[in-house]
Amino acid sequence: MNYFIGIDLGTSAVKLLLVDAAGKVLNTVSKEYPLYFPHPGWSEQNPADWWQGVQTGLKELLAGFDASLVAGIGCGGQMHGLVALDEADEVIRPAILWNDGRTEKQVAYLNSEIGKGVLSACTANIAFAGFTAPKILWMRENEPENFARIRKIMLPKDYINYLLTGVHACDYSDASGMLLLDVEHKCWSDKMLQICGITRDVMPRLFESSAVIGALQPAVAAAFGLPESAVVVAGAGDNAAAAVGTGTVNNGDCNISVGTSGTVFIASDTFGVDPHNALHSFPHASGGYHLMGCMLSAASCNKWFCEEILGTKDFSGEQASIDEEKLGRNDVYFLPYLMGERSPINDASARALFFGMRMDTTRADLVQAVLEGVAFALRDSLEVARSLGLEIAESCLCGGGAKSPLWRKILANVLNVTLKIPAAEEGPGYGGAMLAMVGAGLFKNVPACAEALVQIKETVSPSPALAALYEARYQQFRKIYPAVKSLTRSAE
Repeated sequence: MNYFIGIDLGTSAVKLLLVDAAGKVLNTVSKEYPLYFPHPGWSEQNPADWWQGVQTGLKELLAGFDASLVAGIGCGGQMHGLVALDEADEVIRPAILWNDGRTEKQVAYLNSEIGKGVLSACTANIAFAGFTAPKILWMRENEPENFARIRKIMLPKDYINYLLTGVHACDYSDASGMLLLDVEHKCWSDKMLQICGITRDVMPRLFESSAVIGALQPAVAAAFGLPESAVVVAGAGDNAAAAVGTGTVNNGDCNISVGTSGTVFIASDTFGVDPHNALHSFPHASGGYHLMGCMLSAASCNKWFCEEILGTKDFSGEQASIDEEKLGRNDVYFLPYLMGERSPINDASARALFFGMRMDTTRADLVQAVLEGVAFALRDSLEVARSLGLEIAESCLCGGGAKSPLWRKILANVLNVTLKIPAAEEGPGYGGAMLAMVGAGLFKNVPACAEALVQIKETVSPSPALAALYEARYQQFRKIYPAVKSLTRSAE
């Protein structure tokens, strides 16, 4: 019996999974690390904290197991983060993360002066504040000495893979979120590299997600008792890895994730672009492609409201007081734009707000409004997909928010889709382990692995009456952002 390790390099913590060849999760370990906000709207982490979490986590993960039986490792991780290395492969500055909003000027330059048409032709996407290319431009303009030291540009999970193997590698799904990849042809875009002032030699080598990038470095293998023969695969961006973990790998399959960020992920066998670029067009970890809408603050909205405003970490306790008779009838709305927003509005200046409060508004009403606001914002991306002729009647659901029965019910009825809850709720980590299984030769491809391993434990179907109530509420919700858009911009 072989073991496989899945790594989910998240924004707040790294989660590691030990999985057997039958797909059973044998052990999980989570290690948190700091998130830094050195200026308003900025978001950074120290890559050394990621590696420390991985090392400590691996020791705990393998305790009591025969580590020599590990046959493969696969990593899924937060996308878009800029990890800049010097000639000695040392980190030059803290990583600028996916939810960092400092690049509004650079995004405007790319979309307006370079032009959305040029960007879409080169990369199948336009510029968003979270993407990597605007961060590179920001670094060139604001930290020229650091920029001059760059010898390799990597993404977060690829930095971990480098420390494991000594190989500078990146998979197509993660690379697509850099705004440097020619998505249709799966190669670096020379035009975009030129715009950013960098060359191909600073970019990692590209791989399919399940491809083996190398074996463990001897020192790493020895430190954890792992065999040097254990393969490390390229892995995937967190959303593509989560989609693999939920079995969202066939044409037309949909996965909705309610994690720190929120995503609507639709798999496709063929390359395609949303003509309005409201949805991202990326390669999939399965070897195909996908369309994706991404909101920057999803479950993090609930975490922020409960912990920072209400002063509690008892999330389920706060939801327990919500009267289900109030579902679809809440007078309070919440715009979930705590970090600006990506899909579909692409507005780094967007801000969160509560609207509709009265003297009889309760604590429970506000908690409910947060849950509903995230669901409404996810529907915004789903509506773009539907406008392209995609019929989404059902979807898998994953992420921390998916563990809440109340939130699942709200989501099913706001989106008016049947939600399927996978038996393995481990998201990107489980997908990473599955990719390692394919890389190690246990399955011929990713769809075959998903068909064999992914099981659905529960379905949540919308109620026609409740869905109708939420339809009316959604139509009101969608009017709020356009009404306040100019106010948030003038307040900056």
